[in-house]
Amino acid sequence: METRPHGGHSHEAGANEVDSTLPAVAEELLKEIKKAFQETSHVPDDLLLGLKFIFGPSAVPALDLVDQRSVTRVMSPSGRTAYQVLGSSGKLYTCYSSCHFCTCPAFDFTVLQKSESLLCKHILAVYLSQAMGACQELTVSEEQLTSILLAEEEDEG
Repeated sequence: METRPHGGHSHEAGANEVDSTLPAVAEELLKEIKKAFQETSHVPDDLLLGLKFIFGPSAVPALDLVDQRSVTRVMSPSGRTAYQVLGSSGKLYTCYSSCHFCTCPAFDFTVLQKSESLLCKHILAVYLSQAMGACQELTVSEEQLTSILLAEEEDEG
């Protein structure tokens, strides 16, 4: 379990979580999007094309999820963090950006089994929400966060 001190609502921690899991080109693109968004409050067309090129069919649905503010950063007092994304189907998925994992069926099939895709739209939405400062914030108790993390396991069984 990783613990990280939280100074207010800084999203710097989020940017560092991408480093070890995504190819350098994807990481660089997300940094560019963050920079452009901070300066102009929108994402330029060339970066949107880059998103589609690198992430394929996940790009547009992920942007839709960001627009709908479907991403929630769930934190506990000790600093443990998970992300919950309300999918387009209305189901809530738990994403672990630090290890680049999502509980959705698309992640299981296209990313893990077939290696057709770097990630699903939910994880991409988490990274884009971090870059654009569009995450909802929710602080829960240690017990609540543990039950969020374990609840997914029970659904699969």
